[in-house]
Amino acid sequence: MSFKAIVSMLRDQFRGSPNRQPAQAVPYKKLALSALPQAEGVQVTWFGHSAFLLEIEGKRLLFDPMFADSPSPVALFGGKRYSGGLPLQAEDFPAIDAVIQSHDHYDHLHEGTIRKLKDKVGRFIVPLGVGKRLRKWGVDPAKISEHDWGDELQLAGLTLACMPARHFSGRGLFDRNSTLWCSWVIAGKSNRVFYSGDSGYGPHFKEIGTKYGPFDLTLMECGQYDERWAAIHMMPEETVQAHLDVRGKLLIPVHWGAFTLAYHDWTDPVESAVKAARAQGIEIATPQIGETVAAGSAPYPTAAWWRN
Repeated sequence: MSFKAIVSMLRDQFRGSPNRQPAQAVPYKKLALSALPQAEGVQVTWFGHSAFLLEIEGKRLLFDPMFADSPSPVALFGGKRYSGGLPLQAEDFPAIDAVIQSHDHYDHLHEGTIRKLKDKVGRFIVPLGVGKRLRKWGVDPAKISEHDWGDELQLAGLTLACMPARHFSGRGLFDRNSTLWCSWVIAGKSNRVFYSGDSGYGPHFKEIGTKYGPFDLTLMECGQYDERWAAIHMMPEETVQAHLDVRGKLLIPVHWGAFTLAYHDWTDPVESAVKAARAQGIEIATPQIGETVAAGSAPYPTAAWWRN
């Protein structure tokens, strides 16, 4: 960014805004999982920000499980989780077929969460370089597979494809872009899901839609954006356009609702995405944290719970 942009960010940081975070804890639903996921169809449960549980054709996949109270290595400077709690604690999960990561930023990959989950998970599927983080935290190397853009892998009847995203990586001062970041395609026999990961808008969405679409469900980044860094985080209207580009049916916006990492009001992402989706005639679901949505089983949750 330009020097002018950096100065303007410092100004915004110190000026503050009362609406950058909710005035009180946001509601969430407690989650109780059966020992086995449903054998057919697709359902997803959002945990706030970008963490979600995907149950697809009898498999249980957990994406970007960041269950910490703060998205920063130094909690004092990272703010607190809006909900103050979680639908299900990491230690209470039943067996999980795979944990799938989009990249290694602190708001997506949390050491404490991984340590609690590692013995419950069959596989850890990550972009190139992220495996070193997991091995350091005690994950069995035999469980880890690392992937480049364009790689396809098989997981018990599912096809997963590691696909491009426009973002960056790193967890310290000296490791910028030392690991890869990505989006993910999850394709079963009858169902397809797309997760954008963190990404700016770009032509990769149409390319993914052409090769792998249409998708029954997309989980698209929508939050923590700013015109000054639009290359790495989509604006809400771009979130909706990306959903159209990949040929999605039902859209669930993620990367919002848990932490304050940008300067917009905390409700702006969902309000703007709903407005843009309705203008385009797109089906959009806005579940509460912990609320399970079954793709293809309308009506979907659309209540504006964040206004209460």
